[in-house]
Amino acid sequence: MHSACYYNHPHQDLRTMVHHSFDHEELFSRRCILVNGPVIVGAGPSGLAVGAGLQQQGVPFVILDRADCIASLWQNKTYDRLKLHLPKQFCQLPYFPFPPDFPEYPSKYQFIDYLESYANKFEISPRFNESVQSAKYDESCGLWRVRTTVADNGEVEYICRWLVVATGENAEKVVPEFKGLDEFDGTVMHACDYRSGEVFDGKRVLVVGCGNSGMEVSLDLCHHNAFPSMVVRSSVHILPREICGRSTFELATSLRKWLPLKVVDKILLTLARCTLGNLEKYGIKRPLMGPLQLKNVEGKTPVLDIGALQKIKSGKIQIVPGIRKFSPGRVELVNGANLEIDSVILATGYCSNVPSWLKENDLFSKEGRFSEGWKGKAGIYAVGFTGRGLSGASLDAVRIAQDIGKIWNQETKQTNHYVTISSCDRRCNNK
Repeated sequence: MHSACYYNHPHQDLRTMVHHSFDHEELFSRRCILVNGPVIVGAGPSGLAVGAGLQQQGVPFVILDRADCIASLWQNKTYDRLKLHLPKQFCQLPYFPFPPDFPEYPSKYQFIDYLESYANKFEISPRFNESVQSAKYDESCGLWRVRTTVADNGEVEYICRWLVVATGENAEKVVPEFKGLDEFDGTVMHACDYRSGEVFDGKRVLVVGCGNSGMEVSLDLCHHNAFPSMVVRSSVHILPREICGRSTFELATSLRKWLPLKVVDKILLTLARCTLGNLEKYGIKRPLMGPLQLKNVEGKTPVLDIGALQKIKSGKIQIVPGIRKFSPGRVELVNGANLEIDSVILATGYCSNVPSWLKENDLFSKEGRFSEGWKGKAGIYAVGFTGRGLSGASLDAVRIAQDIGKIWNQETKQTNHYVTISSCDRRCNNK
């Protein structure tokens, strides 16, 4: 029987797409779902925030996620002691504040509970275990084609007018190559697989990386009677999490309303030096560029200290320079020193995976940065790629939902959106 899927699109009927734009055999080789609204890739905080905004405007949407839960990075790839680095008012999502009884810096478990409540409140039901393999804009019909693989259920293709990329900047772990690491006979893991220092009791652990994760993993190891050495290869900004009882981030945000960025940087560094002292004698050098300027220019986030510096000053966390090579039971450093170690934890960060599946190569850089802010051409949007944390992602999510909602509601008044299906060997679902 002849099969056809029709989409009443104000600019282009999907019949044209089926019969003229797509290869017939290719199109009909997989299950097809026509989405009468946007497809959102990623069910983390950013994707949920966009979904909530769309839900409030009555815009239908589909959220896809390769994991089996919302916020899988938070649920499956973070250490137990993790807390939000910023006060809760800077981390809550749109339209739904944190419960008043939550502490100033909620734990990861409290944040996950909050996100679950958020999804329930706005009746958001992502499609889990669907991994996006490719997303491509078809210029001939003005629609996006999003292909996914579903566990034990083959391939699915979503066809939609709008695509929202919400997979974030931390989708994949970064694992640098080190000479001899494959010969090292101890435990090697990335920080995304680290949960607690309990299993490292009495062990000599090399922590590679001195960002927030490296600092907090080292601190946690100390709390579990391990002996961490932390690799500090380059300069890094370390600021106290609070100054005079006030969040350093909140202080910086307030000062930026009145003062130039470089002036605020000087104030922050002066206060940090008064609070933390001179860190160079411990092997920690500050970058020449100020913390806010460095964040803007290179995307490097300053470390907010929650206790690791005290352990560094007391010698319980040893600072070491870069790595030359590994060998069984030891590591040789660039200064010629040799350390005997039992384990290695790579706190070497994360990166975006968008360039691997988004076929419009000019929209995202190789580093996974979106070149257009939050709105690109041809109905593509990105949320959570500006390096401004949860607060920045929330602002962009509101903009995206309003932008799509305005167009959708205007066109809904002019014409009905619908899908008609005539097929015995092809499944097309309207969402």
